[in-house]
Amino acid sequence: MLLLTLALLIGAMIGVGSYTLVYADALSYMSSDPKVCANCHIMQAQYDSWQKSSHHHVAVCNDCHLPRDFIGKYVTKALNGFNHAKAYTLQNFAEPIAIKPFNGAIVQENCLACHRALVQDAVMARGPAEEASCVHCHSSAGHGERTGLGGPRT
Repeated sequence: MLLLTLALLIGAMIGVGSYTLVYADALSYMSSDPKVCANCHIMQAQYDSWQKSSHHHVAVCNDCHLPRDFIGKYVTKALNGFNHAKAYTLQNFAEPIAIKPFNGAIVQENCLACHRALVQDAVMARGPAEEASCVHCHSSAGHGERTGLGGPRT
């Protein structure tokens, strides 16, 4: 009887988990298509503003928000996917949404990967301890002005 109960519980968990993955179109998140980032309505403002940004024709979400190495890219996708799903399910995220330090470091490295020659003297020469954050001054470069679900932050 215990074995049957355990099998039913495991089966139910697999069934609910599988349904959730299909319902959430989980495999779409393995692509580089920016539309996938707006699957969740919370990201619609960021997607819309990216379409109007200076980076629209040269970079997609993954180019700025994920490490460039294969393993780092998919580990970060998995970590972010879990964290985003948890925050969305529990409705415990900042509004307007804000990048966390771990992901901010990835964005910074990707800014420098593309613009290193341009900013070598201004940013890089000081060393990592005094390195200026690119998005501190260029916060609207990838997404335009920050907005939440209720409109621009005042």
